[in-house]
Amino acid sequence: MNERKTEDMVEHRLRNHNYYASNSEIVVEKQQSDSARINKLLANASKSGSGAGKPEFIIHSNKVSDFIVIVECKANPTKHESDTKTQYRDYAVDGVLLYASFLSKEFDVLAIAVSGQDEASFRISHHLHLQKTDKAVEWDVSTDIVSFGEYYGAFINSDIKFRQDYHILLQYSRKLSSHLKTNKIMESERALLISGILIALKNKAFCQSYKSHQTEKQLTKNLLATIGAEFENAGISPSKRSSLVQPFSFLETLPVDKLFIEELIKSIDDNINSFMKTHKYYDTIGQFYVEFLRYANNDKGLGIVLTPHHMAELFTLIAGVDKDSIVFDNCCGTGGLLIAAMKQMVKDAGADLELRKRIKSQQLFGIEYQPKNYTLAVCNMILHDDGKANVNRGDCFANNASLFQVEDDSGGVIKVKPTIGVLNPPYKDKRMREDREELEFVLNNLEYLDKDGRCIAIVPITCATNPSGTIGELKRRLLEKHTLEAVMSMPIELFHNSKTTVVTCVMIFTAHRPHPKGKKTWFGYWRDDGLVKTKHLGRIDQNGKWQHIRDRWVQSFMNREVLDGFSLMREVSPQDEWCAEAYLEADYNSINIDSLSEAAIRYSMIQIQLING
Repeated sequence: MNERKTEDMVEHRLRNHNYYASNSEIVVEKQQSDSARINKLLANASKSGSGAGKPEFIIHSNKVSDFIVIVECKANPTKHESDTKTQYRDYAVDGVLLYASFLSKEFDVLAIAVSGQDEASFRISHHLHLQKTDKAVEWDVSTDIVSFGEYYGAFINSDIKFRQDYHILLQYSRKLSSHLKTNKIMESERALLISGILIALKNKAFCQSYKSHQTEKQLTKNLLATIGAEFENAGISPSKRSSLVQPFSFLETLPVDKLFIEELIKSIDDNINSFMKTHKYYDTIGQFYVEFLRYANNDKGLGIVLTPHHMAELFTLIAGVDKDSIVFDNCCGTGGLLIAAMKQMVKDAGADLELRKRIKSQQLFGIEYQPKNYTLAVCNMILHDDGKANVNRGDCFANNASLFQVEDDSGGVIKVKPTIGVLNPPYKDKRMREDREELEFVLNNLEYLDKDGRCIAIVPITCATNPSGTIGELKRRLLEKHTLEAVMSMPIELFHNSKTTVVTCVMIFTAHRPHPKGKKTWFGYWRDDGLVKTKHLGRIDQNGKWQHIRDRWVQSFMNREVLDGFSLMREVSPQDEWCAEAYLEADYNSINIDSLSEAAIRYSMIQIQLING
């Protein structure tokens, strides 16, 4: 066996993908590096346990400081990977993962293992070992070597990278919340302060000048003026601009000095802006809103519980959102569901820039009643480069027909009909009789949709289980006009990060098609999304399980699969319970103390909700 042949195959591929181009910023080295930083990390990484580690190829870029690619080769394809991954000298995967474990102290490492002496026996494996993490994970990025740019682009946009950056963002949001609290910035003002600074940072003149002001009064006045200017630059009408700028008036009376504001702006630019540039179409403002209100959630009285990011993403997939969709949220909060839809629509539009522009200007619509949330939603949409023009402040139960009149490409006005409705309605305070029921918001959303449009709503489980009274009547009205396609029972602690214990389900309707007699509805038991509670970060996808679970959920819904203990089809009426638990047969062999405890907690939560109702 001749390992040099394996290295030649790798080198041939690297040359084909311009790794050795004379004008390239990419550096390819063999076994040792001219970088003192890399050599220091590999100094004790020998596969024999003593001495320096020497990967076959060490690849990095002069423009990307914290991402490195290493390649380890073995001639014999049977020596590609051991069962334990600890036979470092003898197996390609084992060896490259050892090197990655040392380099990951300061780098995000793409570890590539290659074996075989010819094309017929060629084998390749990719693993990612993220900076300052315990172990590498398999990465199904390609079946061969690709360009450095393709590797880095796939890495930046991967779920793995998102989880890493998201956890860092959560840590930062917690520290920032504590910092603002210490400096007596009110909870109700913190999210506005962050969003206002992010808006101002879109202005190049502000970025260059904010440190030059002599006093905090000058700086805050300029900050407020820049926010207003950016609203104008975003094409928002004068009548809307005044109501949007008004909530930021507290900026001129902040109880802090100029240095504090300067440092805050820089901190937000370094930590939040960089995250948003890397991970577009994520409801970052909503995340900070949740964090700032976590320990003093004054908005619980308003029923405001923001949709977790992974649920917003799930909505777009089960709704079948694509480039042709027209999406409407009649109680849009900070805009998280609309931003998730925008992401999916833009992705489907591909490189068609005109279509992307039309999506953002003509195919996303929202209504929000609460002034603060409305301002945050518009800021959120502006930060995502458009879509703000069709987010209105108002009552969704009023006449909002004018909302769906948009300007076409030639400057004329056209009317559109939403094809997809998404909503997480305000959750009713049962002590407030005048509060509207959640299902009223669902009916309202459906009324705006085009015939055969799809509505997806996440509501308290009591909306599905209560057979009588107001809820029973609303269920009757829903089936009288629309088709109940599916109901999924959601994780018990889905809204843990918002410090609320409401148990929820997702309902899916087809608009303006009365529920046919004999029609069976699909019920899914989606209680485990793989997220876990952590001490300081809340409920997160710490173990990387969500992507697999999400894909399984979407597939089972799309195919209406009937699976033991997971899903079923059942004909229901308004008087029936609309949830999987009412019809799934118990598997008593699977019962253990954990499942029994979970069931007891879930039952107690539902009973509390029923009693309060």
